[in-house]
Amino acid sequence: MTTPAQDAPLVFPAVAFRPVRLLLISVGLTALAMLAAGLLGHLMVGVFFGVGLLMGLLNALMVRRSVYAITAREHPLKRSMALNSATRLAIITVLGLIIAYVFKPSGLGVLFGLAIFQPLLVASTAIPVYKKLRAGDPGPSAGPEGQAGTELRSTSDD
Repeated sequence: MTTPAQDAPLVFPAVAFRPVRLLLISVGLTALAMLAAGLLGHLMVGVFFGVGLLMGLLNALMVRRSVYAITAREHPLKRSMALNSATRLAIITVLGLIIAYVFKPSGLGVLFGLAIFQPLLVASTAIPVYKKLRAGDPGPSAGPEGQAGTELRSTSDD
């Protein structure tokens, strides 16, 4: 007999989230954006682009923190994670829109930064996992059958 989805516990495998690497990539992208925007006479668009990337990184750090907190409970609920995510995304979206409106037209760079950060986050997490899978190395959180477990990784940034 299977457990209905709404009653199933939350299970998050260990992921290859490297905030320091993301910060360095974001700083590099911000420098490129500032250079390109400066050459076009709109330097502040590049600055706000960097602010958007920073907001995306802060969101990713808050996601990690909330996942650890929610999964540490005896009976973590998917509803808690969904409510947490919706609230956090609403706040970041409103902040991004306020910045874009107050500092228009340059403030729109914040929205571009937020938008670009998402595929950057996915790629920076998925590529190392994909490489490990191709190499046949299940990683430190593997169980006896080589499948990923649910152990939490250390909080170091590596």
